[in-house]
Amino acid sequence: MIKKIILYIILIQSTLISKNIYEKNCLYCHNDHFPTSLQRMFMSYLKVYSGEITLKSALKGYLKNPTKEQSVMSDLFIERFGIKERSTLSDKELEEAIDIYWNLYNVRNRLK
Repeated sequence: MIKKIILYIILIQSTLISKNIYEKNCLYCHNDHFPTSLQRMFMSYLKVYSGEITLKSALKGYLKNPTKEQSVMSDLFIERFGIKERSTLSDKELEEAIDIYWNLYNVRNRLK
């Protein structure tokens, strides 16, 4: 009986503090270590790539193999913070995180 109660408590705690792939892998660095918000970065990507498919494809390509040429950030930003490390996420995880990112900052989702 006590084992069931402990298991139930652990299950509830893990459900309450579980984070999605985007929160676990993107927000940690971008919330604490960079002066530029993810929303501002999203707008920079949107200016360059303009649509959902091209933005998502470009972002996935950049995260899998980051280079200065692919970055939409300014040269000053890159000089100060460097180029991001290659993502260790699988293609499926990257796509899920990018979908969450798109849905959070896509302005069209808020217009109704």
